[in-house]
Amino acid sequence: MATTAPPADPPDSSPTVMEDSSPPRPSPEELVARAVAPVKPAFLRPPPVRETPKDDNKANGGTGGAVVTEKKSKRQLKRERKQEQKSSSHLCIEVGKSGNVNSCKYGDSCRFSHDIDAYLAQKPADLEGMCPFTTLDQLCPYGLTCRFLSTHKDIHAASENHPEKHEINTLNKDIQKLLWKNKYKFPKASAQIKLLGLKEVIKSKPQPANDDQGVNQDNADKDGDDKTESLCNPPVNMECDSTLCEEMDKSEGEPLIDNSVPSVQPRPVKKSKVEVDEIDKHDNGIHNAKAESEDPINLSNGLEVPSNNPSSCRTDLISTPHLREKRIIDFREKLYLAPLTTVGNLPFRRLCKILGADITCGEMAMCTNLLQGQASEWALLRRHSSEDLFGVQICGAYPDTVARTVELVDSECSVDFIDINMGCPIDIVVNKGAGSSLLTKPMRIKSIVQAASTVTENPLTVKVRTAFFEGRNRADSIVSDIYDWGASALTIHGRSRQQRYSKLADWDYIYQCAQKAPEPLHVIGNGDVFSFTDWNKHVSSCSKISTCMIARGALIKPWIFTEIKEHRHWDITSAERFNILKDFTSFGLEHWGSDSKGVETTRYFLLEWLSYTCRYIPVGLLDVIPQRLNWRPPSYYGRDDLETLMASDSAADWIRISEMLLGKVPEGFTFTPKHKSNAYDRAENG
Repeated sequence: MATTAPPADPPDSSPTVMEDSSPPRPSPEELVARAVAPVKPAFLRPPPVRETPKDDNKANGGTGGAVVTEKKSKRQLKRERKQEQKSSSHLCIEVGKSGNVNSCKYGDSCRFSHDIDAYLAQKPADLEGMCPFTTLDQLCPYGLTCRFLSTHKDIHAASENHPEKHEINTLNKDIQKLLWKNKYKFPKASAQIKLLGLKEVIKSKPQPANDDQGVNQDNADKDGDDKTESLCNPPVNMECDSTLCEEMDKSEGEPLIDNSVPSVQPRPVKKSKVEVDEIDKHDNGIHNAKAESEDPINLSNGLEVPSNNPSSCRTDLISTPHLREKRIIDFREKLYLAPLTTVGNLPFRRLCKILGADITCGEMAMCTNLLQGQASEWALLRRHSSEDLFGVQICGAYPDTVARTVELVDSECSVDFIDINMGCPIDIVVNKGAGSSLLTKPMRIKSIVQAASTVTENPLTVKVRTAFFEGRNRADSIVSDIYDWGASALTIHGRSRQQRYSKLADWDYIYQCAQKAPEPLHVIGNGDVFSFTDWNKHVSSCSKISTCMIARGALIKPWIFTEIKEHRHWDITSAERFNILKDFTSFGLEHWGSDSKGVETTRYFLLEWLSYTCRYIPVGLLDVIPQRLNWRPPSYYGRDDLETLMASDSAADWIRISEMLLGKVPEGFTFTPKHKSNAYDRAENG
């Protein structure tokens, strides 16, 4: 737990000479050489002593492992979930919005409670502060369930001011149903994959035995015969045949064009694989090589495109946009907030925009999940109106999967560029052949970039690491060709996958890669940018570096963008930092909701962020500035109690900060960061 800070005016910063045999304190230079932050001696304190939690299970003769919970069947869990929904704590959304019991169209058959009095009786007390929607002079969409209900204006007076839609790129329900049923059409991606000579194979639902092929099947789609299918069917698993790219890797020196005609003979249901580009079929349901090359692709997004010319909707090499015909984004010297998993959410990006970021990018989304219509994955693509230069980052393992996703995002979302992540080091991503594992397959990289770049008019960018294995750099081997393949920019993280985030980023190697890049290609450096001096050094050291991507530096101190633009080391006070946390909380409640669920979701992401901000050391407490990203902070007092609390690495203290903004946590609440290395103890240890 946080302890009281020393007086506001600390004593002389020079170390006090003690008349004992204790070893002299290392000099600031020696501390820096050990990667320890040189905090002024007047602010140092002994590390806090934290008791380890007692293991009652082990004390009682148990094994000391996790508590064994009773296993429940799916039917039992479903029954309990329905009972919980019917309880007074789960008020019907429509009733909560309007305050009228009769507003729900389902009436007595509604799964949720309509008892307003019972709900208000058990509802937790309102939180301090104003409802974020009332502050904007709008009608709160959460009504009675809002945790700031007492601050709401008269419902009739505010009824004319409905909440404005500041967020875009939400998933349309009709598009989601098409994705679930595997009926969304990808004409551009299919044509391009075919042109490159790559097979396009996905897992498809087996068709009924009595269905006719050819025109009859198309008419079935138009006549609505699929109405008998449930709209809640689970998403179809869309994966590419992994053997395709293995064959490509074996033939890196061979031409990619394959003139063979793919077989259309039916296979057993368990091994059913259908060529996606065979959308339109002849009346007899049989394709020969000539018909396959001449059939028009006249379906887009599940709807027929009317045309008098059968080939007007066809996508071929001539009609695809040339790289110089694409939109051009000038990345030079723009402050680029990196796509950050978990913490790089929409409220955090809004905050960084206020603090000076020029370019923002959504969190990494997996291609397969997007193609399956998963709402949680599509939420990563949302964009706020303040994000004037915004991109999305996707990750996939195969050319057809990535090309389809790019076409889907380009058609259904408003973005300024699309970034393909080929540097993610996470095991679950690498084991599927995506992320940094692509660095071991240069021909696969070429196929992915070529296929994806031709299905969108927006710039396509690529993010890589230096290599997969330490000491075997590969980024320089693709930097000279990736522009010709179709990429507009290349971001290089100066670490290998094996290195993860250990050691410092290799900027000398990033400079070498930039020197090999063609003139039109934007090369963006990434790694360890934590001050305006770091940013200026990297941009000025190599003229081929367009800008630097800022990742962990923005997580620890998001005001780094202000420092870079104002060319100063900002000795920010604890009150100013707390106001930044307030802004994030307000943005979070507006994004995730001001009801109980939205409050706790905001709290979770706030705690995740606090697990990074505790690493910041105020400028006025350092003997050497600026702070480096690899410095380990010792235990120290802040200049006031709040600054001391913010410096704590205890999850219990992070929870205390969240309670100052969002009220008391629910009973039994615990928190462990998603990135567990950010915390040195658990919440219950505080």
